[in-house]
Amino acid sequence: MPTNTRGAIIRSSPGHYEVADLIVDDPRAGELQVKMAASGLCHSDDHVATGDMPFGVYPVCGGHEGAGVVTAVGPGTRGFAEGDRVVFSFLPGCGRCAYCARGHQNLCDLGANLLSGARFDDPTSFRMSLPDGTPVGQMLGLSTFAEVTTVDVANAVKVPADIPLDVACLTGCGVGTGWGTAVDAGHVQPGQTVIVMGIGGIGINAVQGAAFAGASHVIAVDPVAFKREKAQEMGATHSFESIEEAADFARSVTNGQGADKVLITVGVTRSEHIGQGFAAVGKRGTVVVTGLGPATDVTIPISPMELTLFEKRLKGALFGSQNPSADILKMLRLYQEGRLKLDELITTRYKLDEIGQGYEDMKSGKNIRGVIIYD
Repeated sequence: MPTNTRGAIIRSSPGHYEVADLIVDDPRAGELQVKMAASGLCHSDDHVATGDMPFGVYPVCGGHEGAGVVTAVGPGTRGFAEGDRVVFSFLPGCGRCAYCARGHQNLCDLGANLLSGARFDDPTSFRMSLPDGTPVGQMLGLSTFAEVTTVDVANAVKVPADIPLDVACLTGCGVGTGWGTAVDAGHVQPGQTVIVMGIGGIGINAVQGAAFAGASHVIAVDPVAFKREKAQEMGATHSFESIEEAADFARSVTNGQGADKVLITVGVTRSEHIGQGFAAVGKRGTVVVTGLGPATDVTIPISPMELTLFEKRLKGALFGSQNPSADILKMLRLYQEGRLKLDELITTRYKLDEIGQGYEDMKSGKNIRGVIIYD
């Protein structure tokens, strides 16, 4: 029988999140129904609300960073049982396409329909609706802003029972994306000088990743003093209010060359941020762009001559170029070993009905990561 629940939806874009009654379908073959324990308030969900990230159908129930307990398993679905604890990967992994086979699960072919709001293999099939029968899209096929959700097993990673789900949920997006930006996409090496632009839920973990990888200088950039202070608690060696100050410092410790890596994790990434990062790296330096911005922003102010003569590199990173099904578990193991900080990332815990306040706090620079806690 379909399940009555509540979730935070956007009825149109631009718009805002409001909590509404929802109906969630039973899981079908290859699907799970999950009672949510916690959901992170990621900036990507706000991009849907502002219209920076166009979505396929409205209303849409937001949320893509979450963890919970399996309450029902679809018929013939192997590998999961009721009571299993799962963290969601916002990127599905089929395990069969060319990208999964090459070790690039973050680029799985199933991701082609992530913003449709429907099932990945059927744009007409939905698992959520309003009480009047109106279909409700699921953010990246998940909708972690609902008390109960039905998801594809391709998005679920079974996790150890002894890890608190309120911190485990962070590895499904913010931690994995930031950590991977430094370690996997950025290939930060011991002794390098690294600048991290934007210290939010992604950037703070890029700081952690760069420090873990052995960078000599981990330079955090953010206009908010609280975030700069937090970055230094999490591994930054220096912090500055502006990229210009950070770039000057990087040159001062590299014989005038500039940073080896600039990791751009700004919440609303603009083309000028990329240009500034490009100017801050030295010869053979790499700029990794992880932050999202408006889809209509298509001009990047960089010098083609500088790109060629200095052999600079500019690359994008989705989930930090990590493989979710393997790397989520790896990050949780590092947490258990005390080598990755998760508890310290949560600034404020909210109830579902406080989601609006949570996003206000994010935009005003009060949170590193806000987390919705479900009963």
